[in-house]
Amino acid sequence: MSAARPASPASLARSLLDWYDRHRRRLPWRAAPGVGPDPYRVWLSEIMLQQTTVPVVAGYFQRFLERWPTLESLAHAELDDVLHAWQGLGYYARARNLHACARLLLADHGGRFPAEEKALRALPGIGRYTAAAIAAIAFDRPATVVDGNVERVIARLRAVETPLPAAKPRLYALAAELAPPARPGDYAQALMDLGAGVCTPRNPGCLACPWQGACEGRAQGMAESLPRRTPKRQRPLRHGVSFWLMRADGAVLLRRRPDEGLLGGMIELPTTPWRDEPWDLTEASAHAPQPLPWHALPEPVHHGFTHFEIELMVAAAETGEGAANADDGAIWCPPARFSEHALPTLTRKLVRYAAQHRPGPAKNPQGGSG
Repeated sequence: MSAARPASPASLARSLLDWYDRHRRRLPWRAAPGVGPDPYRVWLSEIMLQQTTVPVVAGYFQRFLERWPTLESLAHAELDDVLHAWQGLGYYARARNLHACARLLLADHGGRFPAEEKALRALPGIGRYTAAAIAAIAFDRPATVVDGNVERVIARLRAVETPLPAAKPRLYALAAELAPPARPGDYAQALMDLGAGVCTPRNPGCLACPWQGACEGRAQGMAESLPRRTPKRQRPLRHGVSFWLMRADGAVLLRRRPDEGLLGGMIELPTTPWRDEPWDLTEASAHAPQPLPWHALPEPVHHGFTHFEIELMVAAAETGEGAANADDGAIWCPPARFSEHALPTLTRKLVRYAAQHRPGPAKNPQGGSG
């Protein structure tokens, strides 16, 4: 194997920026060459892109801008509307923080984003990476912007064999050594583009890479195997029971989850607590919205979250036309109007499954897709 050619940080930055000027991606939130970036669009895109891919985000981003074209319009929006528009993107704490951040910026910062990383990190939902990305891209401030794409590029460039996540501090330090003082926003986006389109997880396009000659991982014949990763532990499995309560007029009982915590503020079917052991239906009935003869549907519904898996038994029952709400925050809703509410993916799975296995007027709920 031939050795990688030594290259200074300045020369690496120049070659990457030259490549970027020829090959930059056209993205809905990215300012065109010579046009100043809009901090609102930069922030919105960076929040949406957390844990989500560019093709998925593009449509959501355009619809958000059509509905809330400015920070002020988003700050004046109802949280329910924001959560509803977020359906399908997942990680709903991002939407709650997005709304809280817009309101805080309007109330305390005159509707303007601060340009410094430290001040940005004090805002809801903005961590180290997002603060650095906004500072660099929106305000052209020198910053070290490291996401998963950048970690992969740096691990290969410097042949870092320490597995992730233990390698993160080392990769960040190496990225900081390379970050140039000039054109920091373009450089940050160039690194992201390089990782997304050339230095890909599988079959990297090394011959098209502006850093191919300086890449130690390529010179050692192990670029594609980097970055190494510590094997993930199997996610624990949790259990619960969700209750499909249908009124005589076909309406189904929904409820709002608490604002804090997983899926906070979203709409769900009434559900037992989630725990490690499976529930017996008799035991679970103590958590049901009404004391009725509940019947378990044939199979549990499975769903995966980041840190655990869950299986939910669906129990069904019917109640009278004039039945009152079972608790605070409960909503009687015809299935045809489910799409008017902010239903997370798990709830949409549950209502589709319940509708398929229940006869009568509650079939084919319009819970959306995703």
